[in-house]
Amino acid sequence: MLWYLIITLTLALFISILGNIYLIRQAPADTPAPAVRPSGSKPAEVGAFYDRTTHQFLEVYGEVIQAFRTNNVDDYLDYTMSSAELHDGQRILDAGCGVGGPASYFASRLYVEIEGLTVSPVQVERSRQTIAARELKGTVHIQTGDYHQMQDIFGPEQFDRIIFLESFGHSYRQEQLIESAYACLKPGGILYIKDLFRREHPNTEDGAKIDAIVDGINKAYNYNVADFTSIMKAIRKLNFILLSVKTPEVKTEQFEHLTISNDFQNLFDIGKIVTWENYVFPIDFYEVKVMKPPFDINKEKHLYFLNRPQ
Repeated sequence: MLWYLIITLTLALFISILGNIYLIRQAPADTPAPAVRPSGSKPAEVGAFYDRTTHQFLEVYGEVIQAFRTNNVDDYLDYTMSSAELHDGQRILDAGCGVGGPASYFASRLYVEIEGLTVSPVQVERSRQTIAARELKGTVHIQTGDYHQMQDIFGPEQFDRIIFLESFGHSYRQEQLIESAYACLKPGGILYIKDLFRREHPNTEDGAKIDAIVDGINKAYNYNVADFTSIMKAIRKLNFILLSVKTPEVKTEQFEHLTISNDFQNLFDIGKIVTWENYVFPIDFYEVKVMKPPFDINKEKHLYFLNRPQ
C-alpha cells in the first residue's frame, strides 16, 4: 500500500512538471516583463508638492529649507561653503535649489556663478524675491527643470561643483542622477550630497520601527530616503574619488536640536516626536563628497588609487 502511494505521488509530480514545461514553451517569446516602477515620486509630483506647500516651508524654515540646521542658519551655510569647498571663480549647480536661499547666500559671499534647478514654478517665482533681497558678489540664476536632465539642460563638463542640499532624496532614479552629475562635472569637479540616509536595522523590532517612520517620511514629503550602500556602489562604479563621508560637523551648542523641525512637522502632522522613550531615530544625516577624476581613468587606471590629486 505504501509503495502504491509513493508511485502515485511521483506520477502526479511528474505530470505537473510536464504541464509547466508545456505552458512555458507555449508562452509567446516576446512577452514583456512586468514593468517595475522606480522608487520615489516622479518630478511632476515633487513639483506639485512644492507648489502646494512652499508657503508652509517658508513659514517655518524661511528661505533656507534645510532640516539639519543651526539656530543661526548662517553658521550652517558658512560651514557648507567650507565643507563643499566653494571658492571664488567657480561655476556651481545647486540641484534642487528651493527658493534660492543657500545659493543667494553663497553668491553674497563669493564671486561665483550659481545655476539653480527646481521642479516647482512657485519656487522659481519666489526665488526672484530671495535673490533681489541680497547684495551679491556673484550671480544666481534659477530655472524650472528636472535635475535628472541636467546634462540636456546645461551640457557636459560645465560645473566645478554640483551640490544637493537635502534635495537628493527627491530623486526617483538616484543612480541615474549620480551619473548625470558625473557627466556635468568638469574633471576635478566635486559632487557634494548632504541628505538623509536610511539607518541600518540593528534588529528586527527596531527595523520595523525604522521602516514605518521612513515610509511615512517618503509619503508625506514625496521623498525617497536614500540607501547608503546603493549610493556608494553607484559612486564607486563611476570611479569617483571618495574624499569624505561624515556626519555634518556642527557644534552642539549651535545645532537647533529639532525645535524648528518639529514645528514644521506639526504643520504636516507627520513624524512628530512625542516622546524619546523607545524611539528609534530612523535616518542618518551624512555628507558625501566625491571628486570626478582630473585624468582619463580609462588611460591611467593606476592613478585612481593614489591620494587626492592636487
